[in-house]
Amino acid sequence: MNVSAKVSNQRYISRITQNTLALVLAGGKGTRLGSLTSHRVKPAVPFGGHFRIIDFPLSNCVNSGIRRIGILTQYKAHSLIQHVHQGWAFLRPELGEFMELLPAQQRTGDEWYLGTADAVYQNMDILRLHDPTYLLVLGGDHIYKMDYGPMLAQHVSSGADVTVGCMPVPISEASSFGIMEVDATNRIQRFTEKPTHCEPMPDQPDYALASMGIYVFNTRYLLSRLLVDSNSATSGHDFGKDIIPAAVADSDVFAFLYLGHDGETSAYWRDVGSIDSYWRANMELIGVNPELNIYDQRWPILTWQRQAPPAKFVLDEPGRCGVATNSMVAGGCIVSGATVRNSVLSSHVTVAEGSTIESAVLLENVRVGRDVHIKRAVIETGCTIPDGMHIGFDAVLDGTRFERSDGGIILVTPEMLGQEVNHVR
Repeated sequence: MNVSAKVSNQRYISRITQNTLALVLAGGKGTRLGSLTSHRVKPAVPFGGHFRIIDFPLSNCVNSGIRRIGILTQYKAHSLIQHVHQGWAFLRPELGEFMELLPAQQRTGDEWYLGTADAVYQNMDILRLHDPTYLLVLGGDHIYKMDYGPMLAQHVSSGADVTVGCMPVPISEASSFGIMEVDATNRIQRFTEKPTHCEPMPDQPDYALASMGIYVFNTRYLLSRLLVDSNSATSGHDFGKDIIPAAVADSDVFAFLYLGHDGETSAYWRDVGSIDSYWRANMELIGVNPELNIYDQRWPILTWQRQAPPAKFVLDEPGRCGVATNSMVAGGCIVSGATVRNSVLSSHVTVAEGSTIESAVLLENVRVGRDVHIKRAVIETGCTIPDGMHIGFDAVLDGTRFERSDGGIILVTPEMLGQEVNHVR
């Protein structure tokens, strides 16, 4: 592509993004994350040292030039609302930019949000007020980097009513996703939500084409479909189960194949909906060359974090050396005569002498006592681990004291330790 054509394409995308309103679905209970969501909604769960899960789709929007954003909330939203107010208040309303929180308000009746599609339906009057040409519907609970501009451009140039972001997944995992079959033009011929059996991709027999839960709609089209869906007694009022399959049957619905963010080694997208997947995604960050590059200054992941001094590693004596290897350690942490390996420590974590932390995720304000040994665990915000405690070494004992995932990851919260629960951010 020559320079003039490239500039023209950038301007084309820019005009489209300016006419787009992003809707981030952030109201789900997130029950598969266990006690991590007992005090907060899933998109507000901390991730990667000092981010929140919702920071990833919000950063993608801002970096893509989409600066009109609505966040639909419902369950246990205080932590999320607080984070958004503190970290995302930099948009300029006088320039037409905004980030609005849209809690369930029974705007259309006596019901709270009944599903993802119903959440958008109940805010139709607000959508009409903003009058966007296109609606970008996103999940608030996925970890990835993506420029939405090319997807929007394909949506417009193809003449689609709906465009679905998709990526290949191993066919053995297809039952966890909405699976698509497409023709040579990427028009979706069939969409099945979480099938027990599906057809592989023609050129990749071990993979199926899965929905990422990212949708572009022409606004008028979506509003008309939501009105029909709201009057259906058999609908679950969900995008993946109801809106998309119905659209495939009678409308122009195309797939946008996500091949990875510019400069990434692969198409990285993670649904961190369980303790195992949450722990694994954190562990992926500490690799030498992680698939998800959070150090890319050209595509920053924005967030709010408390002011903190640099992390400190103290004591350098035989048997009393403070050290962290293959780990991410946030500001305000103090590792004193202890060893941290292959772990992620959020801000203001302290680890006392003689302790070892291995393959673990410690959230903010965790206090680890002396001679503590933790392995393959997630420690919730505010926990104080008593001197001498072992976590992750005895499956039976851990199962009686804490939550143990199917993959053997131990989740520890203050309640499980018999400690007072302060406000969990």
